[in-house]
Amino acid sequence: MDTVLKVNTETEKKATHATDREKLTKRYISKNQGLFKVVNKIKLWPSKSGMLHSIKSIDRNGDLAVITTFCGETFTVRDSKNSRSARWLRNRWYMKACPRCGIPDWKLAKYSTTVFYDGRQR
Repeated sequence: MDTVLKVNTETEKKATHATDREKLTKRYISKNQGLFKVVNKIKLWPSKSGMLHSIKSIDRNGDLAVITTFCGETFTVRDSKNSRSARWLRNRWYMKACPRCGIPDWKLAKYSTTVFYDGRQR
């Protein structure tokens, strides 16, 4: 009976040790940046349907950019701080992650802990 208790305590120690490694620190990104700077840091894109896509490449051409996702979709977007996509990224709104893009869980967890701060407070 003592050996069973020792095994259980060892597995509990391993479980608590694993959760310590999985803790994520908050990531701070300025709220007042242009859309392209935020998208380059996060590498995620909320489509109009609420699907969150993982970005493969961004081709900038002045105020416009063509965003290509891992699932093969392309979006032509304009650099704007007040656009729908910029607001959705700052507020971390999305319906679900795209299953074809294959966004890993760690990336969604990192995105959920990202804090968009105003320059006056932190």
